[in-house]
Amino acid sequence: MNGSGRRREHLARADGKQKKAEKNKDQRDPEARRKLALEVIERLKQEYPDTHCTLTFENAWQLLVSVRLAAQCTDLRVDQVTPKLYAKFPSIQALAQAPVEEIEAIVRPCGLGPSKARDISKCMKMLHETFHDQVPDDFDALLSLPGVGRKSANLIMGDIFGKPAIVTDTHCIRLCNLIGLVDNVKEPGKVEKLLWEIIPPEEGNQLCHRLVDHGRKVCVARRPDCPSCCLRDICRHGKQVT
Repeated sequence: MNGSGRRREHLARADGKQKKAEKNKDQRDPEARRKLALEVIERLKQEYPDTHCTLTFENAWQLLVSVRLAAQCTDLRVDQVTPKLYAKFPSIQALAQAPVEEIEAIVRPCGLGPSKARDISKCMKMLHETFHDQVPDDFDALLSLPGVGRKSANLIMGDIFGKPAIVTDTHCIRLCNLIGLVDNVKEPGKVEKLLWEIIPPEEGNQLCHRLVDHGRKVCVARRPDCPSCCLRDICRHGKQVT
């Protein structure tokens, strides 16, 4: 290789290193991630203007029950089961006083019947005895309920009480990593913390619902439809494959 060839190779290598360094800097820079998040929010608003929780519920305690049943189960299956449950036990008190075996017999199609029935029973008993048949609008109080984790508590805070919330379900975590809002972070609590740093509080709840919509309709887990994606030119994964 002559001198000019070696020089071109050296310059190309240096340019590649610079681009990689700039990319890594963007991934670490909170301001860059914040700008990306705002653009994602606006585009998904245009794509899914009427987003909402896909579980069917009429009040806070029903949403608590549905979210517990939705663990490792589809929302469609949960919505098929809950009408039977509420027809037989139409209130917090009724569920609190129901035999666990009867609850389990109804919710069994959702999977993990014994543990879900047990959690629902304990949760309703605590709501009845400690909170006087009212679902609390305090995050820590919600976390004190049996079977209620951060995901469920955030969903209640956002969908029922209209308070700032970020629900880090599997779609949210997967898409945030693909887009570049977080970098190879899979633990829900850590993703939630990182998103709080870059997302306006009032946007969190609806953004998470829109990420679910997008994850089901376009950015599907097995084969994301990047060419049809409204985020393809700003998404880290999309820019790599399109």
